[in-house]
Amino acid sequence: MYEAPKQNDALGTTNRGNPCESGLCTLCSSDCKGKCETWLSSLLGRKLLYPRNFGDTTSGSGNAVAEGIGYHAVRIQGYAYGARGLTDRLSTTSDDRTFPNVDITTSFGQEVKTTCRLPIMTGALGSTFIAAKYWNAFAVGAALCGFPIVIGENVVGIDRAAVLDNGRITSAPELDRRITIFRRYFDGFGAIIVQMNVEDTRNGVAEYLIDKYGDQIIIELKWGQGAKNIGGEIQVSDIDYACFLKARGYLVDPDPTDPAVRTAFERGAITSFARHSRLGATDLSSAGQVREAFMGEVARLRGLGFKRISLKTGSYGMEALAMAIRYAADAKLDLLTIDGSGGGTGMSPWNMMEHWGVPSLPLHAKAYDYCRILTERGIAVPDISLAGGMAREDHLFKALALGAPFAKMVCMGRAPMIPGFLGSNIEGVLRPERRAAVSGHWDHLPSSVKTIGETPESIFAGWEAVRQKVGDAEMAQIPFGAVAMYGYADKLACGLQQFMAGARKFSIDQLAREDLMSANRETAEVTGIPFMTDAQHEQAMAVLNA
Repeated sequence: MYEAPKQNDALGTTNRGNPCESGLCTLCSSDCKGKCETWLSSLLGRKLLYPRNFGDTTSGSGNAVAEGIGYHAVRIQGYAYGARGLTDRLSTTSDDRTFPNVDITTSFGQEVKTTCRLPIMTGALGSTFIAAKYWNAFAVGAALCGFPIVIGENVVGIDRAAVLDNGRITSAPELDRRITIFRRYFDGFGAIIVQMNVEDTRNGVAEYLIDKYGDQIIIELKWGQGAKNIGGEIQVSDIDYACFLKARGYLVDPDPTDPAVRTAFERGAITSFARHSRLGATDLSSAGQVREAFMGEVARLRGLGFKRISLKTGSYGMEALAMAIRYAADAKLDLLTIDGSGGGTGMSPWNMMEHWGVPSLPLHAKAYDYCRILTERGIAVPDISLAGGMAREDHLFKALALGAPFAKMVCMGRAPMIPGFLGSNIEGVLRPERRAAVSGHWDHLPSSVKTIGETPESIFAGWEAVRQKVGDAEMAQIPFGAVAMYGYADKLACGLQQFMAGARKFSIDQLAREDLMSANRETAEVTGIPFMTDAQHEQAMAVLNA
């Protein structure tokens, strides 16, 4: 089994806990003092693309052998000649064909195109309390960077201040807060996407959104996610709140209205309650029935006035994958996000995360196969976003190339949350009067930060770029977590540009599966990407036999 390294001496990074394939710890804590690669990238930005202590060190790769099937076992091609893309804007001279000139903007959609400065989006940040606490950092960061952010399911349902009249929302303060914060800094790049599950549909979230925001919002239907094959969950420790959630119509476990449970809670034997969403499509028994219901719901949303609709599906088996792609194509959806197992979560049963579903690489490889089959039949497939364990620039390149030409985005769940946590902790130290408001955990800067700097201007590589973007006066309103996200996004953007320049691809639309090779035979069999020494064999023979 592949195990990601816990330390990287070249970059000077280390994981507090056990790392997963993304490089994040399996348990990412908002109070962490460092310093995994994503954590340190949030402060240093593109500097973390390079080994540390230049001038006094040399470095060498420790990743020459790959075991098992996964994105770690896919390698990126480099070429000795040529340059493709942007021929209308760049000459083919080496003065123009430099990595900063690589265009990593992307867009998705049918009639209405959503343009993004870099090909990433967040995962769904929904009713988990960690999403609410750090939303300002996440949303402002996404808006400044110009990529989409997703408001996940159940945000309205768990909001005590939300007002429902006859089961329909008439006031949704928390949902409004999240949208307003993003829109304040939105400059035409990226988008706000609002996700709906069974409860959200019942509560009239779509009707509320279209009446208040119109086509400013992309509405997203949800079939599932990569972290679990059950409905969305949160955990609450207040029994009165648990009773409120049950009264709102949620499944709450254990039942807070059960006298035995209440007594156990009062005595300390029970300390928390899990709120669950319902499963979708339990009343349907065939793929055909699912299609009929799905097309009906899309038609209903279009009738309400939504111009942009997306679908998020989880790491189900091949039938559900084919259904998602085909039905999204038939409905002419703007985006389909396919989340592989290993996907991140704020609340999921742990062994369910470990043992259910199809991991990202096999699922994404099959998604490409199914998209190609439909295309060959003349059926236009939706734009695709691939998700599940992505955190680095090499992940972006690999996923986009593997899914080319259908993949337009990479959906990143936990990784972009780390700069939000880190920046908020630093802000709480340097601006103690704001510590509670930003959910900062620290009362002093740890040595992992102090070795970089002790003022925001010296700590955050992205500080000056953000200040120039928003101006001195507005800078006082920018969460430090958003500045940290800007630095992290800049590292991803620069790293992706470098990989693409080395592959001689100067725009996202030029990426292709031929830009990848499999590092072992197992991965080649699963993905259809040739093994390293098989890739380009015919071209090699042409050179030798010339």
